[in-house]
Amino acid sequence: MFLRKIISAGLILASGQVWAEWELGGLSGLENRYFLQDAAYSGQERMQVSLFIEPELYTEWNDGIDSLVVKPFVRLDQQDSERTHGDIRELVWLHVGDNWESRVGVSKVFWGQTESLHLVDIINQTDAVESLDGEDKLGQPMVNLRVFGDWGTVSGFLLPYFRERTFAGTDGRLRPPLPIDADAALYESDDEQQHLDYALRWQNSIGDWEVGVSYFDGTTREPELLFLAQNSESVTPYYAQVEQFGLDVLKVQGAWLLKLETIHRRGQSEDFTALVAGFERTSVGVFDTSHDLGVLMEYQFDERTDNFFANGQNDLMLGLRWVFNDLDGTEVLAGYVQDLDELATYSGFVEASSRMSDQWRWKLDAYFLSSDDETDTYFYLRRDDHIQLTLEYFF
Repeated sequence: MFLRKIISAGLILASGQVWAEWELGGLSGLENRYFLQDAAYSGQERMQVSLFIEPELYTEWNDGIDSLVVKPFVRLDQQDSERTHGDIRELVWLHVGDNWESRVGVSKVFWGQTESLHLVDIINQTDAVESLDGEDKLGQPMVNLRVFGDWGTVSGFLLPYFRERTFAGTDGRLRPPLPIDADAALYESDDEQQHLDYALRWQNSIGDWEVGVSYFDGTTREPELLFLAQNSESVTPYYAQVEQFGLDVLKVQGAWLLKLETIHRRGQSEDFTALVAGFERTSVGVFDTSHDLGVLMEYQFDERTDNFFANGQNDLMLGLRWVFNDLDGTEVLAGYVQDLDELATYSGFVEASSRMSDQWRWKLDAYFLSSDDETDTYFYLRRDDHIQLTLEYFF
C-alpha cells in the first residue's frame, strides 16, 4: 500500500506533460529450444517453442530531473504452462538530485563482477523459467536511495514485497524428478511475502580497484526444497530469513581483469561461506584481425552440500570470449565448468549473438550437463542438454 501511494504520487506530479511525451521501444522475439536427448521424466518434449514481448515506455520531466520507465514482460510457451507468464520488470520513478538519486516502484538492480556465478546479487528474484544461467530476474518492488561522494556511493533499499522464484511445471524441462509446487511455498516469517526486507551497499573506485561491500537482511531469494510427505507428487519451496554479507572486487591491470565475489550467509538450515575468484585476459587484434579474444578462468567454492541450487562447491570454470568488433556486435562466449571432486560432473555452455540489421538480432545459447552423482543438481538435469535459438526484433 505504501509503495502504491508513492508511485501514484509520482504519476500525479508528472501530470499532463508526462502523458504527452512517452517514448516507446522494446523488443519481441521467437525462441526455439531443442533438447538433444529424450526426457528423463514423463510428459516432457524435446522441442519447446515460445514467443515473448518486452515493450518499454519512457518519459521525463523537470528538465530530466524526474523520469518514469515502464517495462512489462510476457512469454507464451508451447509446452510448459508455468513458463507462460507475465511480469512487470520495471515500473520505476527516478528522481535525480545534486549528489543523490531515488528510485521508487518496481526495478532491477545488479551487483557483482564475476562471470560464472553472481553470488552477491540478491536484490531481485531469479526468473528461473527463462534461462538456465539464472541471469533473468523478476522486477522487485523497492524504495532505493543512492548518495554519491568522493568516498564512493552508498545505496539503501527498502523491499516491501517478496517475489517467489518461478519454476518449470510438470511438462517443462530443466526440473528435478518431482516438480516444484511454487503455489504451496512456505515461509519462516509470519509476514510471508509482505515481509519488509532491506539492504545496504557501498561501492567505490580506488585506483585500479572497484570495490563493493553489501549487506542484506530479509527473505532468501534461494529457497530450500522440502519433501512434506513420503508419497508426495511434488516438492515445496521454503523461504527462510537470512542475513548476507557480501564483497565484490574488480581490478583492472592492463589486459587483465581480476575478479572476486564472496558472501557469508546465515539463517538457513546451515550458515555458509561461498566465493568465486578468477581473471579475464583480453588479447586485442588476435591473428592480425580486428577481433579481441578473452581468456577466462574462475574458481567456485561453496560450503553447502545439500542445497539443490548450490552449484560450484569446488569447481573450475574455463572460458573464451571472442569479440568480433564488427558493426553487428558479434560476440561468442564459450565455457566449461569442471567439478574438482567428481570428475564425471561437468557442464558446458555457449552464448553467441549478432545483429542482422538495426532491428533484428539472432542469439544462440547452448547448455550441456553431465553427472553420475545422485546428490548433484546436474544429475537431475543430465538429459536436458539443449540448444536455444532466438530471433529478436527491436522496435
